Amino acid sequence: MSQTQTTFPRWIPLLGGLLGSTTIGLLLYAFSVFIKPLQAQFGWSVTDVTLAYAIICLVFGLLTFPAGRISDKFGPRNVVLFGGLFMAFGFFMVSTIVPPDPTALAAKDPAALAVAKKALWMLYIYYGVVCGIGGAMVYLPPIATAPKWWPDKRALATGFTVVGLGLGSFIMAPLATKMINHFGSALPVFKYVAMAMAIMVVVAAMCLKVPPAGYKPAGWNPPAPAGGAGAPKAYRDYTYEETKSTPQFWLLWVVYFGGSFAGLMVISLLAKHGIDAMTTAYKLKEGLDVAAKVPADVAKNIAMAAASGPSTLAIFNAAVRVMIGPLADKIGTKKIFITLFTLQAIAMVALYPAGSTTAMLAVVAGVIGWNYGSMFTLFPATLLQYYGATAQGSNYGLLFTAWGVAGFCGPYLGGKLQATTGSFFVPFIVAAVVLAVAVLILLTLKAPEKKHA
Repeated sequence: MSQTQTTFPRWIPLLGGLLGSTTIGLLLYAFSVFIKPLQAQFGWSVTDVTLAYAIICLVFGLLTFPAGRISDKFGPRNVVLFGGLFMAFGFFMVSTIVPPDPTALAAKDPAALAVAKKALWMLYIYYGVVCGIGGAMVYLPPIATAPKWWPDKRALATGFTVVGLGLGSFIMAPLATKMINHFGSALPVFKYVAMAMAIMVVVAAMCLKVPPAGYKPAGWNPPAPAGGAGAPKAYRDYTYEETKSTPQFWLLWVVYFGGSFAGLMVISLLAKHGIDAMTTAYKLKEGLDVAAKVPADVAKNIAMAAASGPSTLAIFNAAVRVMIGPLADKIGTKKIFITLFTLQAIAMVALYPAGSTTAMLAVVAGVIGWNYGSMFTLFPATLLQYYGATAQGSNYGLLFTAWGVAGFCGPYLGGKLQATTGSFFVPFIVAAVVLAVAVLILLTLKAPEKKHA
C-alpha cells in the first residue's frame, strides 16, 4: 500500500547526492590541470600521466555496478561513508609521493629515473585504483536513492543529484591551478583537497536514506493505469535480467561509450591543449623560437587562462544536468540525444583551432560541457522510460560500465595519439568520428516493447 511520509524531508537525499557528486567532480573532472606540473616535477610523459586518469575512470566505471548492488544490501549511507573516506585516503596519499631530485632528473641520472618510475606506479595505485574504488561507492547510491523520493519528478531529481559533478570541477580547476602556482607543485593540492573531500562525504552519507515501501509524496498520486483507476495494471517493469537481454540496452551502452569517450578525452587533455596552443600563439606573436622558454609570469598567466577551459566546461556541465531534466520528463530523450550528440561531434572538430585564445577555448569547452553533462541525466531517464524503476539501480550500474571502459580508452588513446603526432588535432578528430557513429545508432534506436503484467 502506498504511504506518505513527512518526517524525513525529501530534499535531504538531494543534498546528499549534490555533496557526493561534488566530491566526484573534485576527483575526476579537472585532472587536466595536473598534467603539466606533474610532467615537470617527475619527468613523466603526457601518456604516463593520462594513464592514471584512464585507470581511475576504468575502475570507477566498472565498480559502480557492484557498488549499487552492495548499496541495495547494506544501505546507501554505509556504502557512501566507507567509499568516500577510502577515496579521500587515496587522494591524500598522492601528496606523499616523493619526486626525484630535479637536477639529477634533468641529467637523466639512473637513480632519479628509478624514483620517477616508482612514483608513477604509486600515482596509478593511489589515484587510479584506491580513488577509483572509493569514488564508485560514492557515485551510484545517491542516483539510485534520491529519485525514489521524487517519483513525480524523477529526471529532475536525477539531474540535481549529479549536478555536483560539474560544480566540483568548476571549483577544482581554478583552485588547483592557483594552488599549483602558489606551492610550485601539484602535490599539496591532493593533501588539502582530500581533507575537504572527507568532510563532504561524511555529510553526504548522513543525508541518504531509503524511503519506505510504497512511498509517495503528499498530494501526488501515480498515473492511473489504462482503463481507469480501478483497472488492473496493463504493463510491468522489466527485471534486470530482462533488461540486459534486450538489444536496445546494449545499443544504449555503445552510445554511452561514444559520448563518454569523447567527453573524457577532452576533460583529460583540455588544459594541456590550452597551455600548448596559447604558448605557441604567444611565441609567434613575440617572434620567439619554438624551443624558447616563455617568462615564468607569462607561463603562470597562460596556465590560468587555459584553466578557464575546464572551468567553463564545468559550469555548463553542472547547469545542464538540472535544466535538461524537466525537458526529458516532458518530451522524452531521443530527440534531445540526437541533437546534442551531433553538436558534440561538431564541437570536437572546432576544439583544436579554438585552443589558442582564451575566449574561443571557453566557448567550445562550454558547448562540450553542456552536451557531455546532459548524458548523466538523459541516460538514467531513458532507462526509466524503457524499463521502469524496479531494477533501475542495477540497470544503470551495468550501463555505466560503458563510461568506465570509455574513460580508459578515451584519455589513454588521446594521450597516446597526442604524444605520437605531437598535436591534439588527431585525438579530437577521432573523438568526432566516434560520436558520429553514436548519432547513427540513435537515429535507428526504438524503445523495447512493454512487458505485460
